[in-house]
Amino acid sequence: MNARRFTFLFLVASLGVVLLALGSLRNSTTENVVQATGRHATSGHTDRGSQAFTHWNNDDPPVVPTQCAACHGTPGFLDFLGEDGSAPGTVDQAARAGEVVQCNACHNPSAHALERVAFNSGAEVEPVGSEAPCLICHQSRQSTDSVEAALQGLADDVVSPDLSFIDPHYKIAASTQRGSAARSGYQYPDRQYAGYFAHAAGAETCTDCHNPHSLAVQPQLCATCHSNVAGRGDLTGIRTQPGDYDGDGDTREGIHSEVVSLHERLLDALQQYARSVAGKPIVYGAAFPYFVVDSNDNGMADPEELNPGNRYDAWTPRMIRAAYNYQFVQKDGGGYVHNARYVLQLLHDSLVDLGETISLPAAGLSRP
Repeated sequence: MNARRFTFLFLVASLGVVLLALGSLRNSTTENVVQATGRHATSGHTDRGSQAFTHWNNDDPPVVPTQCAACHGTPGFLDFLGEDGSAPGTVDQAARAGEVVQCNACHNPSAHALERVAFNSGAEVEPVGSEAPCLICHQSRQSTDSVEAALQGLADDVVSPDLSFIDPHYKIAASTQRGSAARSGYQYPDRQYAGYFAHAAGAETCTDCHNPHSLAVQPQLCATCHSNVAGRGDLTGIRTQPGDYDGDGDTREGIHSEVVSLHERLLDALQQYARSVAGKPIVYGAAFPYFVVDSNDNGMADPEELNPGNRYDAWTPRMIRAAYNYQFVQKDGGGYVHNARYVLQLLHDSLVDLGETISLPAAGLSRP
């Protein structure tokens, strides 16, 4: 047997072993009804104390408005699907507050029949396997298109009283994973952005990597190709891209570290821009309203500053774009897994755009 033929057969055999392992892992997650129900009962989808389900409890009447109902309880989602006999693709009436995501939200004929899912940008994608319900609710409520519409006709570096922070919402993994196909991050003109991150065979969809009932990440799947992974805590050490995207000279750190570092640099740049261009210091807090006035200009979000009455109000279009992308990355903690290239591109381009007006150290930064 010549060397070329031996090499070919070896590669085929190796691929077969990997595919067999992936298939075995996927089959090992098969659950019976009792197991699935038990795991679902302890998941975030059934957490009756979560803000996602209790936010409207004290309203009069206690209902979830139509613009929110599709993803904040089973009745609204069934309405959105048209499973209740109404027109699909929209919610016709407010839903009862306090409802969670029950089994029949995803296990019904309308959900199983979904062949396309629309994002808020207007883009439509084809779901893979059973992930359609995930794509509907775990996407940004805003997009490149809505940000552009809000900024139309305004000068980049002039504070406008008509502007306020545009929040992409939270738990937006589907938007990250689909990348430029969804246009959910703010994509700067004349730049190319990564599209759908298909990852690898057997690790392409939401329910490949997350248990569909407990929602827990299944790191044993990652270990098939990433030898450093023994548990979930090892995921941040994964790296498959060679560039030094945060400019620290370390190209061996996990891609998670590149994202975190660049994300921090973007907030620093936003604060520098706010002081020198907008004329009012800004700081970020982890809860609504997120961006507030840094009243004492100490660079930290002090408790007395974190309230709706102190929300930041000196926005320029350039700030809005960068702050939107900062929040987009902030609200998908798994973005480094879901689509690291897309996330890094958004952060990089936001920094470059701010650097058009303020002086930023850009040595060593590279764009994936």
